[in-house]
Amino acid sequence: MAVAQSTPIPWPRTGRTKPQVVIVGAAQRARVVDELKRIEPVIAQSASIAAIDLEFAYNFRRTDHDLVIVLGGDGSILQVARQMGENQLPLLGINCGQLGFLAALSPDAFLEAWPTVCAGGFEIVNHLMFVATLYRQGEAIDSQLGLNEFAILGGPPYHILDIDMSVDGLLATTYRCDGLIISTPVGSTAHNMSAGGPILRKDLQAFVVSPISPHTLTYRSVVDSADRIFELRVTNPNESTSAVVDGRVMQRLHPGDRIEVRRSQSIFRMLLVPGQNDYRTLREKLGWGGSALPPRP
Repeated sequence: MAVAQSTPIPWPRTGRTKPQVVIVGAAQRARVVDELKRIEPVIAQSASIAAIDLEFAYNFRRTDHDLVIVLGGDGSILQVARQMGENQLPLLGINCGQLGFLAALSPDAFLEAWPTVCAGGFEIVNHLMFVATLYRQGEAIDSQLGLNEFAILGGPPYHILDIDMSVDGLLATTYRCDGLIISTPVGSTAHNMSAGGPILRKDLQAFVVSPISPHTLTYRSVVDSADRIFELRVTNPNESTSAVVDGRVMQRLHPGDRIEVRRSQSIFRMLLVPGQNDYRTLREKLGWGGSALPPRP
């Protein structure tokens, strides 16, 4: 499948004179509440506010809003992606947290960019999502949509895990490690990067598989097509070994469980912020240095 391309922004929809938006944030975070008071009147001047959700409880099913504005950090955006489920609407994040890889705009930058957003001057970039399905005794007992990463994590009593991984039905290897991460490009700067995995451009259609503290030093992260189907089995899981989707425990694993991770038909859609790109994000968020080369003598 070809790499997803950015697409023209589709608003205002037919019959609308201005975009219809939903604002989402965490009520318990003081900065989110303060910034909402500041930006809500500005948004209301040029857009219709369909809902303000400070409990992550809004039902996005069958809605046709033009834009979801999320106040918070990357965790809030991941939560909203889960909340939207199969109805992924274009999203713009306002960073009220710390690092903010996904929440690209500061509140001040948002206020400056908002007229351009309303005029349709932005583009939407499509991002890969995945579905993790847990099979127990041959039956699917849980299936969850994710944006960042699927992980198998150990837990007490701690010992090395043996994790069999098959790709498209063929055994790839048995990892001996503390855990395993299958990450999307969006999630490559999260747990995957901490485990020594590579950083992927966010619009790539690929997964990266990274073992956590592998017992064999020749094990390295592997980048593979997003069209692959990954199957995982833990031979002897610990009492608390768990399948985890985007930082949330999906299920505790039992002997014989099989987990399947594959591309989702749902696509996460984020507004492309003019002047922002992956390398700028790495410079600003991770402190990568950037300077011109000295002139040649």
